[in-house]
Amino acid sequence: MENQEQQRRRETHAPERNPNPCPLYRKCGGCQLQNMSYQRQLHWKQELVERLLGRFHRVNPIIGMEHPYHYRNKVQAAFALDRRKQIVSGVYQASTHRVVPVESCMIEDETADRIVGTIRKLMKDFKMEPYNEDTGRGLVRHVLVKRGFVSGQVMVVMVTVSPILPAKNNFVKALRKAHPEITTILQNVNNRATSMVLGESEKVLYGPGYIEESLCGCVFRISAKSFYQINPVQTEVLYNKAIELAGFTGKETVVDAYCGTGTIGLIAAKRGAGHVTGVELNQDAVRDAISNAKRNGIKNVYFYNADAGEFLSAMADEGETVDVVLMDPPRAGSDEQFLTSLAGLAPKKIVYISCNPETLQRDLQFLVRAGYHVQEIQPVDMFPHTNHVETVVLLSKGEIDSKKVRVEFSLEDMDMSGFQKGATYEQIKAYVLEHTGLKVSSLYISQIKRKCGLDVGQNYNLSKKEDAKVPQCPPEKEAAIMEALKHFQMI
Repeated sequence: MENQEQQRRRETHAPERNPNPCPLYRKCGGCQLQNMSYQRQLHWKQELVERLLGRFHRVNPIIGMEHPYHYRNKVQAAFALDRRKQIVSGVYQASTHRVVPVESCMIEDETADRIVGTIRKLMKDFKMEPYNEDTGRGLVRHVLVKRGFVSGQVMVVMVTVSPILPAKNNFVKALRKAHPEITTILQNVNNRATSMVLGESEKVLYGPGYIEESLCGCVFRISAKSFYQINPVQTEVLYNKAIELAGFTGKETVVDAYCGTGTIGLIAAKRGAGHVTGVELNQDAVRDAISNAKRNGIKNVYFYNADAGEFLSAMADEGETVDVVLMDPPRAGSDEQFLTSLAGLAPKKIVYISCNPETLQRDLQFLVRAGYHVQEIQPVDMFPHTNHVETVVLLSKGEIDSKKVRVEFSLEDMDMSGFQKGATYEQIKAYVLEHTGLKVSSLYISQIKRKCGLDVGQNYNLSKKEDAKVPQCPPEKEAAIMEALKHFQMI
């Protein structure tokens, strides 16, 4: 087993360039590090985490993938007509709605790519035209494919403008004949002028309407709209590390904050936690979490539909104690209310899973000032060839009196500009990118917030110059930001 210095030396002398980069990476924009060899990517991410978090504790060597290709279990394809009026499918070019044709992606599941290619050919046979956002004509907006790497089950979602799918029975029959591995097919109807991929209405065309997948010894139901980790191989690595750091003995009381569909909380409940309480604001996710608990026969877990910060604050007010808090917040990190509530509850251990080392740095600063000590930092490469890195951190309670934390702890000497009322700018950006593929700036968000009569804060005021030329938010990005504001219940 090589030590950290040996690995660092090996990675430092690794080849700089990727000898076989994806030919589309400059056009697509999805894989920002495709020009680097994989070992150099790991070295780059290791240095990033060390630069941001190294002052809290020594950073363990990043855990990479043995086979860092075709790891994405979810493929989302957009459709369009090219200049020759031929149907093409692929991804939106970064910050645009121009479709970059993709036959085979180096990070997407190969089975899913083949299914998308078949649907593209069937669309021509069944006279299904891609939807054109400018003219409002056409039928097919997107195709979503999800595959269980362990179960082998495959879901296909046809996203259409109209609920009428021509010759749908024959279409389904032809698709299943070409790909018998498909276990369920759905039609999702999205007829709104929006950049959101999925609409509210959906119907099952074949199969149960969901797939199941195994992760860390548990089985999870995955629907069209439910969130599930993109890279199941590295998710097992990440979650196993989180459970290891928690050090369950069978007696701990655990809170799984931001629990979503209950993934990490259910694994903890099965792996030795005495009693787990999951808290999630999204009501649909809570329903899925309860179903997943029943599916796995796990009885030492309860799920609540509530704001995590308010829930922890109420627990502290009632004098309840918690041994471990598991937290996996969105890319924007936690907010001031949650961290204050967490410090007040004063669990013995916090296991923080983060997909953004920059907001993790900010939140660790808060928790360290609240009396916690960082015990271990473990980066995991969840998304090879991109600039994203996942990190799991263990914090334990210091000597500071938890009662004093609640009464005397002050935030006046901290830079809290990253926290905003409601959703943060980073949360809005992340939501828009995840659901539409569009990148929006803080300036555009502030413009739309002003239109809605919302406070934009001091950080995003317009220029003081009288002759300043301020770019205006394009219509498609305005629609996407509006959808995000509605999602976060800000309008």
